[in-house]
Amino acid sequence: MRYTRTLPGDMYFASTAVMITEIVKVFSSMVVLLGEKQSVAEWLKFLYSITIGHPLDMVKMLVPACIYTVQNNLLYVAVSNLDAATYQVSYQLKILMTALFSVAMLKKSIGKVQWLSLFMLFVGVSVVQLQPVDGPVAQSPEETLPTQNPLSQTQNRLLGLCAVVASSMCSGFAGVYFEKTLKGTHTPLWARNFQLATFGVIIGTVGMYINDGDKIKEKGILFGYHKLVWAIIAMQAFGGLLVGVVVKYADNILKGFAAAVAIVISCVMSVYLFSFKLSVPFVSGAGLVMLATYLYGMAKTPVYGDQQSVVNGISKRKPE
Repeated sequence: MRYTRTLPGDMYFASTAVMITEIVKVFSSMVVLLGEKQSVAEWLKFLYSITIGHPLDMVKMLVPACIYTVQNNLLYVAVSNLDAATYQVSYQLKILMTALFSVAMLKKSIGKVQWLSLFMLFVGVSVVQLQPVDGPVAQSPEETLPTQNPLSQTQNRLLGLCAVVASSMCSGFAGVYFEKTLKGTHTPLWARNFQLATFGVIIGTVGMYINDGDKIKEKGILFGYHKLVWAIIAMQAFGGLLVGVVVKYADNILKGFAAAVAIVISCVMSVYLFSFKLSVPFVSGAGLVMLATYLYGMAKTPVYGDQQSVVNGISKRKPE
């Protein structure tokens, strides 16, 4: 994402990328649901059941769809104003936000080790933000080309940090709300993903025309698109759907390990693509964040109610 926002030439509209990502999620969820049914007729009947057949059940996904749309737009703001490595580390604040919302909304109890790890996470992110900034952001390898993207010249670090914090809050609230909804009904996970993405397309389209309506009318929805932008859309869409797979097949320890690996990969790629310099504050803060993520995952969190059967989509009951 960071690389596509610093390339020279025409800049694509982030709002259109968010909307198209939701379209990909809709079709991906439909394909998965089709694979779970024995016939196309049964598949169509099920899609009708989870949409028009039970509109009140589907409306439950309107709230997280709105929040996720805002979050995804904020992520583009954040990654346009922070280097990729700092963004990746700072975005782990979503773990802290998710924990706080879990306590408030799901009445979950958090152990001493988890509270300690959340404190370490906050300190680690704060330390990362103290790293020195040497003038304008580093250029992409194509910087010798004559036409430069304005975003590659300047960045507002404070704006980027605010966008990360806000998107982390959105992620935490929407994730806990989604979990609470999964527990409260017997609608399978992929059906919920389909409902969520459907609302995401609608809300994303509205947001797209509110934010960039005039520019889109003048230049078109796909203005500035190239292969890398389509790759970002694919990774955003399937990465979002992978969250459900992680919930179903993995555990918090593996999630923490994956987050730590993501931070390392972001650092390595930032050094290669943007000549990112690893400072002592960054390395110290990133190390604290990775350790905190691992410790948080190691602490066992109790499973409440019918959470596991709901997440696995075992129940055969109709949506409520």
